[in-house]
Amino acid sequence: MSPTVTESALLDALKTVVDPQTGKDFVSTRALKVLRVDGGAVRLALEMAYPAASQHAALQAALAAAAQAVPGVASVHTDISLRVVTHAVQRGVALLPKVKNIVAVASGKGGVGKSTTTANLALALAAEGARVGILDADIYGPSQPMMMGVTGRPESLDGQTMEPPEAFGVQVMSIGLLVDTDQAMVWRGPMATQALDQLLRQTNWGDLDYLLVDMPPGTGDIALTLSQRVPLTGAVIVTTPQDIALLDARKALKMFEKVGVPILGVIENMAVYHCPNCGHVEHIFGADGGSRMAAEYGVEYLGGLPLNLGIRVQADGGRPTVVADPQGEIAGTYKAVARKLAAKIALKAKDFSAKFPTITVSKGT
Repeated sequence: MSPTVTESALLDALKTVVDPQTGKDFVSTRALKVLRVDGGAVRLALEMAYPAASQHAALQAALAAAAQAVPGVASVHTDISLRVVTHAVQRGVALLPKVKNIVAVASGKGGVGKSTTTANLALALAAEGARVGILDADIYGPSQPMMMGVTGRPESLDGQTMEPPEAFGVQVMSIGLLVDTDQAMVWRGPMATQALDQLLRQTNWGDLDYLLVDMPPGTGDIALTLSQRVPLTGAVIVTTPQDIALLDARKALKMFEKVGVPILGVIENMAVYHCPNCGHVEHIFGADGGSRMAAEYGVEYLGGLPLNLGIRVQADGGRPTVVADPQGEIAGTYKAVARKLAAKIALKAKDFSAKFPTITVSKGT
């Protein structure tokens, strides 16, 4: 006679499987939503708080191996679903309808590959199973339409809001879609800030898990107003290892800290160059600057991307690396960074404002 399989024995076994992103098991975090035992057949249902579709097969195998180590278990079936929730933002800033989490991608200066990183991060999150959008907040130098291969004016179905065009499963909105390609935006700060606010709030975003905001360079009017008025779940700092880039990246980090926006992590772009001909490795812009900065400020180091010709060529051609070479090593790095970022967001405090009723105080007659 086969031994009886008990829930407690299974739970103890499943606790040995640890989420590689959070370092916690799925039982104690209550990610395991269903555990059914029918004789020797076990059925599990896991609800992930962050997108990680590329890791599902490995997780299913690890859970099955742990469960089958329990005497009497003959088969294991695991379903994995995704449920991204809304997380807390700056105090006093109203949430954006249909958008659960807004993440600012900033650098403090231009030329470090922030826009390319934003595009590939958005595509990586989408590839991992999330609903994602990009807001191109660089009014004076919009580049997301070109990078994402989006053209044409956005449609308006109601005459009040714009429908964001979609590229590779990612919704995109940019001032670059509303003006001619060679038209210079000769606007002062308040006008540019107002235009950006309209792009954000008058776009009919379609139930997004994450909206990535490609921030303008610097810490001037637009960047500061954005960080104060947009409901940000957090900010990501993109830098190169170069000291001069780190100098400005630190200023961007400090700006977000001053307005109460959490820093989700640092991404080091152009970290290393691998010669495709001889294999020689060269740290052209210095080594480990991003990781040292992260350690200095006690924030997460999300990862490093190489200096690679293909990344530039693919972005210029409107098919960023994650979609141009989805199985390649660099796309895998972008996905790893995206999973780490999303897992970091999942660990943040949740927003409970929708749980509370609106209280209206009125005078009695």
